[in-house]
Amino acid sequence: MVFFVAYQLSAQEAPDYNDLYYWAAHPNKEDKADKVPEPGLQTNQQESEVDVFFLHPTTHTKGSPKDNWNGNLHDEDLREKTNEGTILHQASIFNGAGRVFAPYYRQAHLKAYFTKKEQHAKDAFDLAYEDVKAAFEHYLANENKGRPIILASHSQGTTHMGRLMQEYFDQDDALRERLVVAYIVGMPVPKDSFENIPPCGTPDQTGCFCAWRTFQAGHLPKNYDLGNHLAVTNPLSWTDNKDKVSKTKNPGSVLAKFEKGFVHQLVGAQVHNGVLWVEKPKFPGSFLLISKNYHIADFNLFYLSVRENSILRKQTYLENRKLH
Repeated sequence: MVFFVAYQLSAQEAPDYNDLYYWAAHPNKEDKADKVPEPGLQTNQQESEVDVFFLHPTTHTKGSPKDNWNGNLHDEDLREKTNEGTILHQASIFNGAGRVFAPYYRQAHLKAYFTKKEQHAKDAFDLAYEDVKAAFEHYLANENKGRPIILASHSQGTTHMGRLMQEYFDQDDALRERLVVAYIVGMPVPKDSFENIPPCGTPDQTGCFCAWRTFQAGHLPKNYDLGNHLAVTNPLSWTDNKDKVSKTKNPGSVLAKFEKGFVHQLVGAQVHNGVLWVEKPKFPGSFLLISKNYHIADFNLFYLSVRENSILRKQTYLENRKLH
């Protein structure tokens, strides 16, 4: 039975990352990562000395996985869902800091996280990571040319990004020296996940990672990994300090309608027991009012803060490199 599952998973042809068709975002094509929510924001993709490698979260959610444990790269509806959702609302955050590269990959179905069919899930995640690894190796060989790198990911993207960081950055001194920062968001990330890449402790630290998962203040989710062994960065103070940071310090959130621009001072944030607490986001038509889990908005609630921080860390990295 395991053999049959593996065959089903690998039946779809692997992507050829020489072809821009397999990139959701790439500096050589027009895509949703080029957009900004307000006209005054500057995109610096072509001018920047820095690259961004972004891994999108799960958008393969429809139906039962059954014989469809991995997303079809040629499914136009799935591609559009990825583009209009995560690439527009998340990957675009980073176009002020650098050139954005975001591969499509044969992502595992959402239910791979919850199924009791552990071998099916493992095969699905392994196949997805094969694509992520191939995309990154293609990027390194053809695009990077020694440029500094910002890593960014959400949810399933973070599942794969953590593995990529362990395999490529943690043990490779030369590649790790090019790491500006990693924003690996939406999954529990232990502080000791990497031997040589620490959690970020200050807003301008480089060569480190930031992580958080967002929930309504006062709520600790059941059956989730919790505790102080997890890295949690407050995306308003950019420290792991447990004091609450007021919503007055939140420069701008982006909600469901990207083109409507920023909602200012929507939520504050506080690190607590391995998660990030925020007050209930109140806005007309709020899609978060009926939930205490704000996973879908981990980046959106702090859109402008993350954008400004990525630019700050980029500038700090480049200045420090000139000094050496």
